[in-house]
Amino acid sequence: MALAVVLAVLAAANLLNNHLAVPAYVATSLAAAAILLLVHRRAGGTWQEAGLGRATLSRGARWATVLVAAVALCYLIAALVPATRTLFLDARIQPAGSAAITYQVLIRIPLGTVLLEEIGFRSVLYSLIQRTHGVARATAISCLLFALWHVLPALHLLAANPSLTLSVSATAVLTALALAGAALAGFVLCELRRRSDSLLAPAGLHWATNALGYLTATMITGSPP
Repeated sequence: MALAVVLAVLAAANLLNNHLAVPAYVATSLAAAAILLLVHRRAGGTWQEAGLGRATLSRGARWATVLVAAVALCYLIAALVPATRTLFLDARIQPAGSAAITYQVLIRIPLGTVLLEEIGFRSVLYSLIQRTHGVARATAISCLLFALWHVLPALHLLAANPSLTLSVSATAVLTALALAGAALAGFVLCELRRRSDSLLAPAGLHWATNALGYLTATMITGSPP
């Protein structure tokens, strides 16, 4: 029953965030994350099982700090090297002021994206499945559902890019590649969750990849001071 409720909450949040209530993205994610944690607790789960135990917070924080620093260094090098600098040029990213950038980096990405996805897929869902079916199955199911979670964003991404004029088959191939990438990312994040025994490690990498990537692309595109 708890697993069914978790899947229903994630499905509803995905529809709301990507189609039905896009302006309420952060509020929807916060509400969904709170409901998921409540379901986990009502099902007998502990904070430690959710990756939020006090005993492993410091370890997770150390992992997160190292991972954020590593991602920042990689983005810096890629931004300085001409051959890779062009990878950050994206027609969909418009010059933004400091307030808009701050909102994306410190509010929308961590609270709207990272919090819900980590609690949903690497905390509650992972914990509920691991409890009865073990780590391998918990990881596999988490990765599969994390990939499916990105179906709507992938379709919107292709539709929103005016530079892409694709056939149905090409769209399907690119969508499949995007979902495979999401599944691989899910596996890496699950492994970080398992090895650190803390949700802070995958959350740190997740935030750094998204937020610092956005920040780098915005700076290269040319944001005003």
